[in-house]
Amino acid sequence: MFLLVHEDREYLRGPGEELQTDLGVLTVPEDAAPGDTLETHLGTTFHVRELRGPDLFDHLDRTGAPMMPRDIGLVVGHTGAAAGDRVLDAGTGTGILSAYLGRIGADVTTYERDPEFAEQARTNMEVAGVADRVDVRTGDLAVEVDELIAEIDDGDTAPFDLLTLDTEDAPTIVRRAPELLAPGGFLSVYSPFVEHTREVVEATRDADLSDVKTFETIQRRMQFDDRGSRPDTAGVGHTGYLTFGRHDF
Repeated sequence: MFLLVHEDREYLRGPGEELQTDLGVLTVPEDAAPGDTLETHLGTTFHVRELRGPDLFDHLDRTGAPMMPRDIGLVVGHTGAAAGDRVLDAGTGTGILSAYLGRIGADVTTYERDPEFAEQARTNMEVAGVADRVDVRTGDLAVEVDELIAEIDDGDTAPFDLLTLDTEDAPTIVRRAPELLAPGGFLSVYSPFVEHTREVVEATRDADLSDVKTFETIQRRMQFDDRGSRPDTAGVGHTGYLTFGRHDF
C-alpha cells in the first residue's frame, strides 16, 4: 500500500487500485514506487509515499480510540522491544500498537474480545504489511491465560519477551505475568484512569515484578508565528498512564 499525497490531502491505495476525487481520477500502476509522481485525468499530480508507522495512526480503519504514537514510543523505549521478540498483547482494538511492533520485527500474538474488532484488526495488519508477524486472535486473554501458560510449561510454546495490556481486566493478567514472561521480560500496561493504574501497580507487587514505573503521558505541540513562540493552547495533551515492570527470574 502507498500514500498518494497532494498538498495536505492523503489517500491510501495499492497497485492497480483507482483513486477518484474532485481532483480527478487515476489508477496506481502495478510498478509504482515511493517517489513516483502520478497524474489524474484532470492534470493534478500526486506523489507516491511509502507507508510508515505514523501513517498507520492516520489511515488504518479504527474500531475505537487507538494508542497514540507518543505512547507507543514510550512502550518501545522502556521495554526495548526489538526484532525477534515474542510479544503477547491483549486489547487489540484498531491494532496500532501491534502493527508498530510487527513493523520493527517482533512476532505478536494479540487478543481481541470483539469479533468485529478482531476482523478489522486483521485487515489492518494486511494494510500495514505485518499479517505474517501479527496473529490476531478472537478471545479474552484473561480466559485463555491458563491454557497459554500450560503450553509454555509443557514446552509447546516459548515464553514471551514482552506483555502489553490495554484492557479493564489487566490487573488479573498482570498477576500471571511471571508465568508468561521469559526471564528479563517486560510488562507494559496502558490505563486511561488513575484508579485502574493503582490496581495495576498493586498487581505488579503481587506478581513480585521489579523496576515498576508509572508515567502519565503528556505532550504539547509548539506554536511558532510572527508574534512569538509558545505551547499550543488546543487540548490538554494528556492521553493516559503507562505502567512498566520486569520479570527478573
